[in-house]
Amino acid sequence: MAEHLGSRGLESWSDEVGNLFGHVPGAHGRRLLVGSHTDTVPAGGRLDGAYGVMAAMEVLTTLHEHGHPAARFLEIVSFWDEEGAQPMSSGGMVGSTALCGSPYLAAIDSYLELHIEQGPRMEQAGYELSVVNGIVGVDRHLIRVVGEPNHAGTTPFPLRRDAGRALVRTAAVFQDLLRSVRDTVVGNIGALSLEPGAPNVVPGAAQMVLEIRAPHEWSLSRCADLVIDCATGFAREEGCTVEHRMLSHKPVVDFDEGMRALLEKVTVDAGRPAGSLYSYAGHDAGVMSAHVPTAMLFVPSSRGVSHSPRESTPEPLLVQGAQVLLEAVVAHVESRFEGDAAGSMA
Repeated sequence: MAEHLGSRGLESWSDEVGNLFGHVPGAHGRRLLVGSHTDTVPAGGRLDGAYGVMAAMEVLTTLHEHGHPAARFLEIVSFWDEEGAQPMSSGGMVGSTALCGSPYLAAIDSYLELHIEQGPRMEQAGYELSVVNGIVGVDRHLIRVVGEPNHAGTTPFPLRRDAGRALVRTAAVFQDLLRSVRDTVVGNIGALSLEPGAPNVVPGAAQMVLEIRAPHEWSLSRCADLVIDCATGFAREEGCTVEHRMLSHKPVVDFDEGMRALLEKVTVDAGRPAGSLYSYAGHDAGVMSAHVPTAMLFVPSSRGVSHSPRESTPEPLLVQGAQVLLEAVVAHVESRFEGDAAGSMA
């Protein structure tokens, strides 16, 4: 990125955590920040994050080379460690979190990010573009069932206090419970263990970590209540008890209404009306939105594949997304910095 910008007569710099920025020479004052990230997960694809950075570079370069006044009000960024895949990472969004805690945040007026969807919904609905409403909330819970370990060969079924059976019965209906709340809820049980973990011992304890994602806070709470009540009921039937602990809560993020409306207008004016949806994956935009007006634009992911070498989006849709980003940047600068932009044109 730095080499590319330098070859086009643009300036770049990096901060202490590794975020890389770019702007026109002599840029000062508050600016619109546009970008994404270039790190990926092991065996990841070529578009997740990197597409947004490449598009941001092209927007800045195009505006600069054509002498457009909007270039003066634009800063681009490649955020460090969005994925959290670095060996010593604290869990992702490292660069954007650091920026939001730094003095340089005072120079950032707003943030815009272009990204692939990383899911199948746009392709299924036939959308070539989607304005992102926000990012779903994510709750993680630990449910532990405590029973009594005993000899699996000599203990009849009616006399067992089988913690494993109670937990597995809960896991078996987990999806049904979430679907009963709302069809926009998704969840996962990715970690489950039995103790002591021997084939000839009735589990005396069992636990699982479950994750719930939803675009409404009430859905997160309702789903958790249903799962815990279900686990408690099955545990009681098996002669066991239940312990519950919330491990983490990431609240629902709603992006700036004005910036979303601007993106919708740009797509309509260009004859490319967009759909709207919530992102079920986390993004730097979610961090930025707590500090400055923020919006996101999605292009589809072929077959919904992401975090994989098979990740792809048809090239015409990638080009179209970058073009709409350019138009959105110009429209946003003209509306947000109207007086300053008009002065720079004189």
